[in-house]
Amino acid sequence: MDLSVLIPLLNEEESLPELCNWITKVANEHQLSYEIVLIDDGSTDSSWQIIQQLSKQNSNIKGVKFQRNYGKSAALNTGFRLTQGNVVITMDADLQDSPEEIPGLIKMIEEGNYHLVSGWKKKRYDPLSKTIPTKLFNAVTRMVTGIKLNDFNCGLKAYRNEVVKGIEVYGEMHRYIPAIAKWNGFNRIGEKAVQHQARKYGVTKFGGFNRFINGFLDLLSVTFTSAFGKKPMHFFGTLGTIVFLIGGLIAFYLGTRKLYSVYINEPLERVTADPLFYLALVAIIVGVQLFLAGFLGELISRNGADRNKYNVSERIGF
Repeated sequence: MDLSVLIPLLNEEESLPELCNWITKVANEHQLSYEIVLIDDGSTDSSWQIIQQLSKQNSNIKGVKFQRNYGKSAALNTGFRLTQGNVVITMDADLQDSPEEIPGLIKMIEEGNYHLVSGWKKKRYDPLSKTIPTKLFNAVTRMVTGIKLNDFNCGLKAYRNEVVKGIEVYGEMHRYIPAIAKWNGFNRIGEKAVQHQARKYGVTKFGGFNRFINGFLDLLSVTFTSAFGKKPMHFFGTLGTIVFLIGGLIAFYLGTRKLYSVYINEPLERVTADPLFYLALVAIIVGVQLFLAGFLGELISRNGADRNKYNVSERIGF
């Protein structure tokens, strides 16, 4: 199969028929074998009923319905496991991403030899309350990850199939898929300026400014887990060693100073009366605790439970 178009959605009943027809038209015009995978993330409107109708009309349209709302990362991760196309394209269901961009994205993947191509909504039709925080978010993410993309969070992206099969997305990590891909060895990452359209139906699911606070915390999390998720002792052990050595050196200094004062017959006050003693004691204890955290982390990383289990109530085409 040439193409899989993966679309996570929540309450997008009005846009689904137009979007699926548009994708089908583009695929047929370019003679692409394709599938459209719709992941209903617990919609409360008639989105699922529409997906059922669309699938009856076109066998290339497939669907998965979650029992409840799990979030975009859960929808993408589930869809990634199911897609069959050589190129997988993700897009939002609100018609703000144009299916006309699909051939250009495929061309970049195949001819440009990219692992991943991220869309860049160079001209946006979003309110300032969304665009200004987005610019700040992208600037911080570029600095931390070293990936030179203008728009990390654009829903319109293209992947080689081996990329989506080789990464895991959970929590709210969908914002950082380029970083996750890079840290999993898929480091040929490109960008394409894409058309962005004003929302035609419904209302935005944008979560407000708190989304960017959570996004910053997620960035710290994905950076740490990518660097040390498989080797937590390298982080906690190193930090524990440094802190323990600091405490040990202070204790050695206090002990040596006390012994020397006795030797020259000028006894000092008790060692425990010196504030440095308590600093050394705390440092030694914290160092040992960091070591223990590293050992526990090693055990957990080798015996971790599956964190990507979601209750699916219905499927179509799988």
